[in-house]
Amino acid sequence: MPDTSREGLIPVSGGNVWYRIFGADKPGIPLLVLHGGPGIPHDYLLPVSKLADERPVIFYDQLGCGNSDKTEDLSLLTVERFIDELATVRESLGLDPVHILGQSWGSMLAVRYLLTKNPDGIRSLILSGPCLSASRWKADQRKYVSELDEKTRETILHHEANGTFSDPENQEAMMEFYNLHICRMDPWPECLMRSMERFALPVYQYMWGPSEFTITGTLKGFECSERLHKIQVPVLFTCGRYDEATPETTAYYQTKLPGSQLRVFENASHSHHLEQEQEYLATVRKFLKENDG
Repeated sequence: MPDTSREGLIPVSGGNVWYRIFGADKPGIPLLVLHGGPGIPHDYLLPVSKLADERPVIFYDQLGCGNSDKTEDLSLLTVERFIDELATVRESLGLDPVHILGQSWGSMLAVRYLLTKNPDGIRSLILSGPCLSASRWKADQRKYVSELDEKTRETILHHEANGTFSDPENQEAMMEFYNLHICRMDPWPECLMRSMERFALPVYQYMWGPSEFTITGTLKGFECSERLHKIQVPVLFTCGRYDEATPETTAYYQTKLPGSQLRVFENASHSHHLEQEQEYLATVRKFLKENDG
């Protein structure tokens, strides 16, 4: 099939962000996709573009990563500025109405956007591998670390205590964690590898920290779960059985939103949209159609 997508740049505070629209000529209500990280560009989410046979599917790289402008001004890396950036992308592309899909950090951004801006025109919200409570996320990852084999666990804890996160020994041990809870495919898919190769580490370290379970950045106090009931649009939660966003915590979020849906994908982790691609796309497609009206 010919590539009928189009791309461009949108001016935002601090620079320009890059976007790409698949299925721009399709009649369905658009789906806007928010990537995770912070600082991991959109590439790993590209399988979601297969939904563009029915509707426009839009990706953009947030400021500081991927195809968007980089920045050395870390003061720009605030949740509030990323919320304004999201609003600018919507306005510039005329995305009203729109569905929003947020993955990992993208779920944090999507929820805070709805809670802060109370925007019109949002038909539904899909939160994949959601992180809506930094404290719960940290506790869940600590439990996972405690379940690793003794050598791997002790290596991770040793380097964490000494701050030697970049030590090759620690990096090797961390891959044991990643292969269980970030992506269980072997080898990792090319789209995920492309995102990792372009990973904006300074953005991640400033906002999150040196590792998935050592949260020292500006998001360390992020807590939205007790405000979820204020969201007035249909919500679908998804996670993998071995997801960093654990099924138990994701189910807890669901209890805060009566009427919301939850789908747990077996034999999958944080990258369940890749590990169980067909099931994931079918689930999202069905949910979108139910809420197009």
